[in-house]
Amino acid sequence: MDRDDFDQQVAPYRRELLAHCYRMLGSVHDAEDLVQETMLRAWRAIDSYDADRASLRTWLYRIATNACLTALKGRGRRALPSGLVGAAADAQAPIELALDVPWLQPFPTGDDPAAALAERGSLRLALVAAMQYLPARQRAVLVLRDVLQWPAADVAEALETTPASVNSALQRARARLAEVDVKEDEVDEPRDHEIRQVIDDYVRAFEAADVDGIKRMLAERVVLEMPPAPLWLVGRDAYAEFIERVYAMRGPAWRMLTTGANDQPAVGAYVRADDGRYHAHTLQVFTVGKAGITHNITFFDQTLFEYFGLPLAVLGDEVVDGRLVGGSSRSDTSPARPSSLAR
Repeated sequence: MDRDDFDQQVAPYRRELLAHCYRMLGSVHDAEDLVQETMLRAWRAIDSYDADRASLRTWLYRIATNACLTALKGRGRRALPSGLVGAAADAQAPIELALDVPWLQPFPTGDDPAAALAERGSLRLALVAAMQYLPARQRAVLVLRDVLQWPAADVAEALETTPASVNSALQRARARLAEVDVKEDEVDEPRDHEIRQVIDDYVRAFEAADVDGIKRMLAERVVLEMPPAPLWLVGRDAYAEFIERVYAMRGPAWRMLTTGANDQPAVGAYVRADDGRYHAHTLQVFTVGKAGITHNITFFDQTLFEYFGLPLAVLGDEVVDGRLVGGSSRSDTSPARPSSLAR
């Protein structure tokens, strides 16, 4: 491969490599850095690339996987609140941020139908969270074998081990996932248009500060968790009580923009400030089952808005049914650091 053609040749693989690194790392920020590291390593090693031995895609995946394994050395797992502490018994519990915890992050869903089909199911937040319990090499084997469908021999070559070791690691990884019990991936999901209707109704109720309307969209045992606050709640009543608390602290004037994360419905939530504009507050990722919303992971990290292509501020009349109808009012400043609900 000619160095002059390098960028053009590798460009089609950037998106899937980003998803691959995210599965390994659980962080979209870190995944983006590792894709850049992968491209740098590939550029430096381009003279050693042999197209007769491996496709360019396979070669890049090998480099990316080993870059991720290097990055994961000495790191703890990324978590969600439900993986660290027990559920809060009180919806009025103090909200204290734990910014020193390496929290799991959401991943923006692409608009490319082919990419979405390839990623379907393998980026679910519950699955990515469960994979964080695996040692790094087991995680790599699981992704390469079960997600990318690589033969054991190819995985062994990429990881410089034997097919027997790969198969053993895969068995251990699958057993560990079974112990973690990824219940959320087993949710009996409604059809896409039914999910869209539930989220649209939730958005309208939230923007109207209609707590009873919000409750009607929730499953009885709905889970609400809020990284980087090590706090999560279970149950429709606790969820509704917390939302009432949000309105009491931040006011009832909100707007939401619909998006997608981890092949799940998501919204960017905006709260009205003194300047009359609605400013980025949280990114919320939903799981929807037959009984309604079963899980809402609310990320208090406005730096995520950029990754999801969402503005940092909007005017109220720009947003209709969760969508921008005019030009977005992007803030001229950098995204804010994670904030508390009470701020």
